[in-house]
Amino acid sequence: MSDAGRALYARHALLPEGWRQDVLLAWDAAGNLTSVTPDAAPPAGVEVAQYALPGMINLHSHSFQRALGGKTERAGDGPDSFWTWRELMYRFARNITPAQMEAIAAQLFSECLRHGYTAVCEFHYVQRTPDGAMYPRPAETAERVIAAARLAGIGITMLPVLYSYSGFGEQALKPEQQRFRTDVGDVLAVIEVLEPLRDGQTEVGVAPHSLRAATVGQVAQVLQVLPPQRPVHIHIAEQQAEVAQSLAWSGRRPVQWLMDNVVVDQRWCLIHATHLLEDEVAALAASGAVAGLCPTTEANLGDGLFPLQSYLAAGGRFGIGSDSHISQGAVEELRWLEYGQRLAQQRRNIAVSSAQRNVGDFLWQGALHGGAQAAGRPLGALAPGKRADVIVLDDDHPNLFGLALEEVLGTFIFSGNDNLVRDVMVGGQWVVRKQQHVAQQAIAARFRQTLAELREFR
Repeated sequence: MSDAGRALYARHALLPEGWRQDVLLAWDAAGNLTSVTPDAAPPAGVEVAQYALPGMINLHSHSFQRALGGKTERAGDGPDSFWTWRELMYRFARNITPAQMEAIAAQLFSECLRHGYTAVCEFHYVQRTPDGAMYPRPAETAERVIAAARLAGIGITMLPVLYSYSGFGEQALKPEQQRFRTDVGDVLAVIEVLEPLRDGQTEVGVAPHSLRAATVGQVAQVLQVLPPQRPVHIHIAEQQAEVAQSLAWSGRRPVQWLMDNVVVDQRWCLIHATHLLEDEVAALAASGAVAGLCPTTEANLGDGLFPLQSYLAAGGRFGIGSDSHISQGAVEELRWLEYGQRLAQQRRNIAVSSAQRNVGDFLWQGALHGGAQAAGRPLGALAPGKRADVIVLDDDHPNLFGLALEEVLGTFIFSGNDNLVRDVMVGGQWVVRKQQHVAQQAIAARFRQTLAELREFR
């Protein structure tokens, strides 16, 4: 590929310090940015974009759940909750095959790309066969999801899940959880098999499912072996019932118990962390870990609202994920992250700082920084040494007509329902052009076939 083919000229580009004009981006054959030059002249033969942004990181994904969307929206005989939803999810996961997981993940990832995500962290817990045996290849299902990411062209951080128990105090797994069963040896074996797949587009970390499903002793064992810079994600304090169970068993709330027993630092991402006391908010912020927030799923499941304002005031880091994938758009997650706070506090413009008063800019940049940290990959900024992950907005759309630069991200996130992402590049390769994924038809055909195969779900 010529030098012109590894360059993009942006009339307006969002750099770490904010919007700059006339920016020449260049990258190498490995897909890493080599130079970012503002106030440049447009070279001959180089493609021109009006608005270029760093691609967003989706820091929490259960990709197989994309095929479950809409199937759980009928009320049961009693009050519905996360726990009744979980029973339906277990039934859905019972017989799904590795090939179907790959097809669903490819469809999901193509949709995420079209809506501005260029990387995903896959919290992967369907590891075994339907009868609870390990596959002949212990990383069979994880390899399938990585293959889907490569087909779609999205970057991925694969997080094999440690899932040994059904509740606090090492309660035995239920029959419907046997597909998820892993102990320390199982997880480390999967990680070892995945090591050769690590490259510029792929990282491998680990995810203790929760303090219900993994003990702090198991977590310590895994961390003794896992290289020290690899990401570690965990579900925590998502539901009030979980907090009550933790208190009944340990006398401590989940975040308190984790912090008391494990060194939580910048490699950690605490998913949801919805129900926190003030001292837990302060401890999480001080740890340098990322709060992994998934507003559309948290709303869908009735989880509650994360204490965003106090967390930001304490200097906390955050990122966003689409979790169960009832939505695949970064805009919707960020919009509802802010709107939830507005509804709770009955006021406007919550997610800001003294240095950044524009809500859209604060949210996009904050989620980039936290998401990149949680992914454990060089992402989240248009800067030399970072991956060439770029989204180009549709400057022909009426919503973007005549805007001042400080209005662009606010309009992108908070105005209208059209998708304003036109083109998407990941690792220096264009994967979305004019809002169409380059392999969209083939991926969608396999997804439709998979849905037909899964139609028996009730």
